[in-house]
Amino acid sequence: MRTNIWLTRGLRTAAWLSASILLFILLFLIQESSPLIGEIGLGPFFQADGWYPQEGAFQLTPMLLGSLFVAGGAVLLATPLGIIAALFGQFYAPPALARLYRGLMELLAGVPSVVFGFWGLVVLVPWINRLAPPGASLLAGALVLALMILPLVALTADAALAAVPQQYLRGAAAMGLSRWGTIQRITLPVAMPGILSGVVLQTGRALGETMAVLMVCGNVVQIPSSWFEPVRTLTANIALEMSYAVDQHRTALFISGLLLLLLTITLVAVASHFRRMQHE
Repeated sequence: MRTNIWLTRGLRTAAWLSASILLFILLFLIQESSPLIGEIGLGPFFQADGWYPQEGAFQLTPMLLGSLFVAGGAVLLATPLGIIAALFGQFYAPPALARLYRGLMELLAGVPSVVFGFWGLVVLVPWINRLAPPGASLLAGALVLALMILPLVALTADAALAAVPQQYLRGAAAMGLSRWGTIQRITLPVAMPGILSGVVLQTGRALGETMAVLMVCGNVVQIPSSWFEPVRTLTANIALEMSYAVDQHRTALFISGLLLLLLTITLVAVASHFRRMQHE
């Protein structure tokens, strides 16, 4: 009993500590961002002529859209593949193969992002360049990010499918439903909130990725008109310019970080909503 009490207290303390760290980061970003916001308002960050920090133009729209396009493209590619991989592991693969399959997915999920970025730079970018120069592009970033988040999408989908109550599956078998009929009518609808929760969380990871997109996206501040044009994301912009930014330029980069954090908090809230739906 005493062990359980101490374990509960330890977990509660860790949870409060994590929340306090997040709150501290949020307050720090607000403090660093507020001078420039108070001076020029929020409008110029979305309505200025472009990103020219030395001239006082701090438009974030091209980089915000670049981040959303890259992350959205990655999620659109990785989600169906991850669900298919989870269905294969749960319902079609022999048990030994399914265990090996999950182990490989876990191993792939642990690969550092810089490795994916380096592979994209030396293999994927030249391949796209042969199709449509310059190669470093929105498409390259979406493909690299899709490969990065695919293992975790598959693993979260696998966990959601495994959490479907067995009595549902036995009831489907008693009614004579085929394997695909059971998956389509019973398993996927029940597991979908958990699957969507994992997808939303991986969208947050894709939005926050820096090194891989820095290496393969081309880093041109523009709103792309096609998948083959280079883009710059908010995270890449911070990584590229924070080392020499001063005064208003530095503050504008903190505003970029605040915007990213607010987007991530929104995605976590959406994921929590889907998780609650799964348990109801």
